[in-house]
Amino acid sequence: MEHLWKADLEDGNFRNPVLFADYSDPDVIRVGDTYYMTASSFNYVPGLPILISKDLVNWKLVNYALDNINYDKYDIPQHSKGVWAPAMRYHNDCYYIYYGMPDEGIFMVRTKDPLGKWDEPVLVLEAKGLIDPCPFWDEDGKVYLIHGYAKSRIGFKSYLGIFELSSDGSKAVTEDHILYNGVETQHTIEGPKVYKRNGFYYILAPAGGVRRGWQTALRSKNIYGPYEEKIVMKQGNSKINGPHQGGLVDTINGDEWFIHFQDRGLYGRIVHMQPVVWENDWPVMGINASDGCGEPCEVCHKPNTGIVEKAASLGASDDFEDDKLNLMWQWLGNYKESFYSLTERKGFLRLYALNPSGKSEPILWESPNVLTQKLVCPFFKATAALNLTSLSENEQAGMVMMGGHYAYIAGRIINGKKTAVFAEAYDEGENVKERLTLLKELAEGEEKIYISFVMEDSGDGPVFKMYYSLDGKEEINVPTTFMPSDHTWVGAKIGLFANVMEANEKGGYADFEYIHVTAV
Repeated sequence: MEHLWKADLEDGNFRNPVLFADYSDPDVIRVGDTYYMTASSFNYVPGLPILISKDLVNWKLVNYALDNINYDKYDIPQHSKGVWAPAMRYHNDCYYIYYGMPDEGIFMVRTKDPLGKWDEPVLVLEAKGLIDPCPFWDEDGKVYLIHGYAKSRIGFKSYLGIFELSSDGSKAVTEDHILYNGVETQHTIEGPKVYKRNGFYYILAPAGGVRRGWQTALRSKNIYGPYEEKIVMKQGNSKINGPHQGGLVDTINGDEWFIHFQDRGLYGRIVHMQPVVWENDWPVMGINASDGCGEPCEVCHKPNTGIVEKAASLGASDDFEDDKLNLMWQWLGNYKESFYSLTERKGFLRLYALNPSGKSEPILWESPNVLTQKLVCPFFKATAALNLTSLSENEQAGMVMMGGHYAYIAGRIINGKKTAVFAEAYDEGENVKERLTLLKELAEGEEKIYISFVMEDSGDGPVFKMYYSLDGKEEINVPTTFMPSDHTWVGAKIGLFANVMEANEKGGYADFEYIHVTAV
């Protein structure tokens, strides 16, 4: 298997990022000899990814804790909303994930088997603007939840809040109130993770903003404070900006590591790992520490977990040979089984040309039936092959680069003719629209289109190019100034789709033969 991005240097060291992929707001736990990671999923489903590792460097995506989002409005993509910043914990032989939905409240899912089916979400506290929840089970049997506040929903930020939970962690049993005020010294503090060590309660939290912020540690002998504060990691002289929100985890031999994200613009929030030591009951994260504050490392010795794993990396190619979707895929909004089939034509992904929005001029931005995957390396070529034979008039299928804005190449039926088209989204007020360019009418008997996206290194940063081919050999460049970008808190994603460009669905479909992604 080709490694699109390999963090394991196979010489006893690893390089950051450990995952060059948009696993935003990661949290990590250890249960026995296995490490589990989850991350934000926003409007993309299935949500709450579950990744596992035995050595903290080589990770595999193995499951999701959330199927669809259980609110009807998410049947149409709700960009920048949905599932924010989870915390994962293990307590009394049960795995828990708490997450905030900034418009709905704080939720919890749990299971005895993290690789199996998770329970349906429980609404712990209905509220607007409460985010980044982290539970804590204390020795006296009390259960607490500490969280942040979203200014966009509640009107303020830079504070942390706290309330108590029922013994099973399923419901708030006290009123929420302010625990910590970071306005003056730790502005934009958020993403708290709670731990206890040597009689101190610790809250590890990023502050200062996603792109230029730092990691703060708060400590107190009482969970309600008052808290001392100390900055324990910042960018310093490193190239790693942020460094932002994450989780602390230990190994069987007692070493500790901090997994966090770095905002990389169009690539989203990619995952890094730092060594942690303790000095005077304060954590020191990273390397080159000065006055108890470290900076992120680019290369480091691998954690000693007692287990040696083969180098692994996230996949992006798919030949659609299985009868269920590869875990790399997430839909843009709540999905239905009627969106697709992997069994009607074995070895192909069949996407039906639908219009779930019901609008007379539908756009991909409002289409949950766009199947997306994360970018998993900085420079790549992605090629999809699809058959247009079974599309009807005004239906189309193709590949899109989705993000803060988006562009796609597709095959569309126009006046009965199969036609290669290019479309780019643009904003008109609050409305996103698509500007269409006709590329080429297919000749009689031409049924397939091959679409390629290429991200190259110009020396000054990434350059994006788009191509199509009708014979799988000659690639025709589509001149464009389009460049992928992130959207709020989500990186750019590659997507496959089939839709109808009018209100009435006609029952057509496209068969995708493969998508192949190689590093360049």
